[in-house]
Amino acid sequence: MLVHVVADYGTGDLAFAEVAQALVRHLPDAMVVPTPVGPFDTVGAGFCVAQLALTEGPSDRIVFHNVAPRADDDDPRAANEGEALVAGRAPTGALIVGPNAGWCFSFVRDEVDDLREVEVPAAGSQFRSRDIFPEAIARLALDDRPPLGDVLDAGAVPDPPGRAVLYVDGYGNVKTGWGEAPVESGTRVQVEIGGATAGAVVSDGTFEVPEGELSFAPGSAGWPLRAGGERRFYELLLRGGSAAERLGHPAPGTPVEVSTSDA
Repeated sequence: MLVHVVADYGTGDLAFAEVAQALVRHLPDAMVVPTPVGPFDTVGAGFCVAQLALTEGPSDRIVFHNVAPRADDDDPRAANEGEALVAGRAPTGALIVGPNAGWCFSFVRDEVDDLREVEVPAAGSQFRSRDIFPEAIARLALDDRPPLGDVLDAGAVPDPPGRAVLYVDGYGNVKTGWGEAPVESGTRVQVEIGGATAGAVVSDGTFEVPEGELSFAPGSAGWPLRAGGERRFYELLLRGGSAAERLGHPAPGTPVEVSTSDA
């Protein structure tokens, strides 16, 4: 069984190993694949969850995220209480589970059947993804279900961010919430992200620009929609370099503005 773990522990952090160990304890046949995002990055986590759960893959896979900044309440948290654990089943058959924090479920909210709270302790450990969640995930996966709450209200999960940075990959490609070209292919535009600006060329393919040029084109990410059609994302790619570096390493959630330019 394939188990994706999307978390903000840090690349190669001991926490990934501890969570993998706990998951395999309850699911001995699990193959655990870690996917790191930045600290408290619920936008990037939500994007990764959707990309892993809504695309083709084994129908029995699990996509578990643990990005839980405990930002739903500013008051002191007794016994390390955190956001509620939530689970749902994607049309692909993938089980999606994790704390309902920020935008972690925003990209799958309208694609998942019966998104519900899982009745597990909300407190009792600073490291819930190791000490509390693995057993509940195993029970869900094996249909030995822990108690489930009601279907979440529509307002319990926010809309996905709009035209913003969603994820930055290891090459420095900046995946954005733009779903279509702002102007026709071949047009030069000015991109502004968080105060940083750069010229780019809108194109139909990310490599349809010369070396050293920034392109704004449909990227590799996207997934089919339950209502029909497909969700695609435009990304900024610097051929031969890092778009993220050129644009000041923008954080997910930062608005992406595109305007025509003669530069």
